[in-house]
Amino acid sequence: MDTPIPDSLSNFDIDLIVYDFDGVMTNNRVYVFEDGREAVQVNRADGLGVNMIRSTGIPQIILSTETNPVVAARAIKLGLECLQGIDAKDEALEQYCAKHGYQLEGVLYVGNDLNDLAAMQIVGFPVAPADAHGQILLMSKLILETKGGDGVVRELAAYIDAITRTRKERADADN
Repeated sequence: MDTPIPDSLSNFDIDLIVYDFDGVMTNNRVYVFEDGREAVQVNRADGLGVNMIRSTGIPQIILSTETNPVVAARAIKLGLECLQGIDAKDEALEQYCAKHGYQLEGVLYVGNDLNDLAAMQIVGFPVAPADAHGQILLMSKLILETKGGDGVVRELAAYIDAITRTRKERADADN
């Protein structure tokens, strides 16, 4: 079965993908143990999605306000660069892009809540999980069918895979 490509995404050239962590790769819930340690639940399908996107050559990073070490631990497991403990995500993203030579217009940002809003407003392609905050849903160019923590990255990867295959088929047909 072919994955239908959202029109809004089909012509966008992605230079960098940025993920918020909580509410995107998690369901925004945290388990707090008696000793104060925290844990979150992630979806293994997102790991597959990260690898699918990696195979296209598109760089990906996590940008999170959360300071808990679980964010970095998941990023390491996924092989993603992680910027965490970031309060001003828009400023951090501007600095990251300037340092690494990315144009903000080529950034796809997946965020779910108001702490993502300023960063999502400066990128070329803001994306939201289905259960994102209302303001985030309103300003996003693509609203995924998946809720946070239920495979958001995997759904995005399916779209990117479909776009990559379509572009390759068109290029092969032109040759």
